[in-house]
Order: sequence, then structure tokens, then C-alpha cells
Amino acid sequence: MSTLARVDTLTKLGILADAAKYDASCASSGAGKRDSSKTGGIGSTEGMGICHSYTPDGRCVSLLKILLTNFCIFDCAYCVNRVSSNVRRARFTTDEVVRLTLDFYKRNYIEGLFLSSGIIRDSDYTMERLVEVARCLREDHRFAGYIHLKTIPDASPDLLAAAGRYADRLSINVELPTEKGLSMLAPEKSLPRIRSAMGDLRWRIEEGKEARKLAKVHKPPKFAPAGQSTQMIVGADGADDRAILLASDNLYGNYRLRRVYYSGFSPIPDASSKLPLQAPPLQREHRLYQADWLLRFYGFGVDEIAPANAASTMLDLDIDPKLAWALRNPERFPVDLNTAPREMLLRVPGLGTRNVARIVQSRRHGRLRVGDLARLRAPMSKVLPFVTLLDHHPHRKLDDPDALRAHLAPKPRQADLFAA
Repeated sequence: MSTLARVDTLTKLGILADAAKYDASCASSGAGKRDSSKTGGIGSTEGMGICHSYTPDGRCVSLLKILLTNFCIFDCAYCVNRVSSNVRRARFTTDEVVRLTLDFYKRNYIEGLFLSSGIIRDSDYTMERLVEVARCLREDHRFAGYIHLKTIPDASPDLLAAAGRYADRLSINVELPTEKGLSMLAPEKSLPRIRSAMGDLRWRIEEGKEARKLAKVHKPPKFAPAGQSTQMIVGADGADDRAILLASDNLYGNYRLRRVYYSGFSPIPDASSKLPLQAPPLQREHRLYQADWLLRFYGFGVDEIAPANAASTMLDLDIDPKLAWALRNPERFPVDLNTAPREMLLRVPGLGTRNVARIVQSRRHGRLRVGDLARLRAPMSKVLPFVTLLDHHPHRKLDDPDALRAHLAPKPRQADLFAA
């Protein structure tokens, strides 16, 4: 590669890696920085466009996270890459993305690729370019690393099918939780079309799994084995947390999504008057992820987490949603850790799925005491007001939920007070 071409590619990488940072559906693990040039080892986590994501089995992998281009024919009000934006533009060729991916992989910088794009010309043309990158990596270069493609809902079903043959995971961004919000801020996009494409992907994923089960000898190739995910922007429209969680619950139930990512709206240059002037508090995004976890792994329903008849349909920012539910339902406590079913143990504030599994396992060998709970490294101050053990009872602490809430809510740190 000539020096001029290399500089040009690096310039594009800086622009298109920065443009990709707004897509949360490839989540960062927050890994520490490492650079082999300083340690004598191999690889680095400090390159432009490198992010960290978790695989379904919990492994953390480094991915090259870039856009094919930040040119876009759409004018979504919340998007920094919208057609009316003044941002600096760049575009990779498919060969450049393939070469970057392979070069980074050979240097042990990354283990895979996350590729998205603005819409060039039309949806099919753009999707063809994305699929060609994945095809070239898989077929021409025998690339076995992880590939996550951001798919375009308006693209033809044949192109979505081709994407699933080459990518480990596919994602279609639903963007906003309500059709009203999407029509106001992204009029070129359609929630029914987005959901139709999600339904098509769900059908193809399930059909592929069934075909592999039935095949005796020659198994067909896997179709998007890591499933599909999506992203919702939080705080760009007027949707409350209950509306967001209802939308997520529907996506999990009807489309079997592996993950819904929540991305707090970031104010952008030359913003539309339809957008808020400030970003939502980061804690709101965090509480939505906690509530999402309760929906998927703890047996909670949306009506329990964000009741329709509550004074506010927003999640509490000062306490987590499980603790908020417990304080609204003191009659369900205290829970006897020695006899309660697993479903009720999962509703105890401070107890996660691993601790609940350990409690169920441990009580087969004897009745549990406070010391046994402490050895499980459970947050004792949070758990004890809601449980009974052989040598513990919370007595009348649950009689005054407001006082208990004040006691359990995190105290503001000195830095927070100065920020306020």
C-alpha cells in the first residue's frame, strides 16, 4: 500500500470509526488499554475503531467497529450523519474494509468486525456493499472471526438472507420506542417495515436451527448463530420508561431478540428544534438496562417494574428497579431464604441469579444463617431487610418503606455534590 493511500485510509478510519460510536448495539466492555509496543507482547486495544463486545457465552472480544460510510440520504433528526448535517464525510470501498479487518486481525488487535453504514443511493445498494464485505472475508479469505452486520430493513429479503449466511449476528435498529416518535424524527423510516424485517430474520434464524437439527449427515450452514439485536434511542422523543420497556418486551416476545440496547440521546450540532437541548441523565440508561435484565432473567413484567397507575411512569433514578418494586410491595416480604421458591428468591433486592442458585444448592445441606449468606458475598445491607434466616429477622423495618428507602438509597459522593 502506498504512503498516500495509507494516510487516506487512516483518515477515513478516524472519521468512520468516530461516526460508529453512536451505535450501542455493539456494547463496550470497558477493557483497559494495552499496547504491545510498550510491553513486548502482541496486539493492542488502543487503535481507532476498536471496541469490546461480549459473546453469548460471556467471552469478551475486540471488534473493529466502523461505518462503511457516513454519507446518508435520510434526514433523521437525531442522527449526526443525517443528510443535512455538516459533518466531515468519508466512504470506504469494500476492499478497504476487508483489508483493514484482515490487517488488524493478523496483528492481534481484533477478533472480529462490526460493520454498519449510512444509506447510499438506496437500501439495496447499501446492503449489497455490506454483504460483499462479509462474503469476501468468509469465502475469499477464509476469515473465521466474529462478524456483526447492521442490516437495513428496507433491503430485499434475499440480501437479508445472504447477510445471515455470512454474519454471526445481525441487528436492525428500531431507533425509537413508538411509531409516533419515529414518524416525527425519522419520517423516511417506518416501524411496521422495521418489525417486518425483524420477523423475517426471526423466521430465517429458527428455520436454520430446525434444518440443522433434522440434517443427519450434511448440516446446512448456520444462519446468524448469535441471533439478532436492536438499539433504541432514549430521551430524543417524549417516550417514558414504561413505553420503552413495553416496546422491548414486545421485541423479546415476538421477535426473539437476543438483546435490546439503550442509547441515551446525545445533542448534535445544528440540531432540529424537535429535539431536546440536553441529553437524558446517564443513570436513566443504566436503570433501563437493569429493568431489561429483570424482564429477561428475573420473571418480572412491565406492569411490575413501571406500573401504569403509578404517580410516575419513569424509573427511579436513585434506586434500582428491583428495590423500587420491593418497597412498593412490602407485604411480599420478608422472604424466608430457607424455604422460599426460586421465583421469589429472584425478587429479593441484592440477590442475583448466581447467588440464588448458590442459595438453593446450599440449603440442601442445612438451614442457612447470616454467616452463610455473607460467604456468598451478597450485599448484606441490601438483602437483610427483606429476608429471614435461622438467626435473623428484619422485625419492623418493612413497616416504614420510606425510611427504609432513605436508608438504602446511595448517598451522594463529594464529587457529585460539587457537580450539582
